[in-house]
Amino acid sequence: MDREFISRNLKIMHRNIRARADGEREFLFFRHPSADVYLRESELDINLIKQAKIFHFGSIILIEETCKLAQLAAMNIAKNSCNILSYDPNLKLPLWPSAEVARKGIMSIWDQEDLIKVSEDEITFLIEGGDPYDDNVVMKNLFHPNLKILIVTKGPASCRYYTKKRLREALAFVNECEALTVTERGTILALLTKQAVLEALTKHHE
Repeated sequence: MDREFISRNLKIMHRNIRARADGEREFLFFRHPSADVYLRESELDINLIKQAKIFHFGSIILIEETCKLAQLAAMNIAKNSCNILSYDPNLKLPLWPSAEVARKGIMSIWDQEDLIKVSEDEITFLIEGGDPYDDNVVMKNLFHPNLKILIVTKGPASCRYYTKKRLREALAFVNECEALTVTERGTILALLTKQAVLEALTKHHE
């Protein structure tokens, strides 16, 4: 952990985590007051943000107005510096005043992000009961024109992703290459032609 930018002697948020029988986790938070609540725009290290390639954050910092304004300012700096904005809502409902405030707060910056990681449970919450397994529902409600990739985690069942068409096709092509190379022995025999990959892709989508 980099301690260079610690500027005050304030408490940090504490949480207790309990594993349920089904493998999911339950959280108990002790937050008020904690250091993140007091973050101010004047405390941002602008040069550090500009140097970053990826600016990653969650939604908890959006709950309190003071640190929310600091977060929005940091996002602006990152965006103007051509950083990738990466967002994990990481919904912790007990920290928000209400479910509706949480939903609006999380979605308030949704259309500014380049990469978003969200869980199926969070999708259900954000679109108020919509089917998190329906690709059309997810694309309609959560994908926006500036988004490069939306990653949906499925607990122990890995994840799935949604992208703009061109990137989706590129990833599909790469995945097919990886799959085909393990069907032959040796490096030379496993070398692929573009035509072989395209034919395999067509076959799998028939």
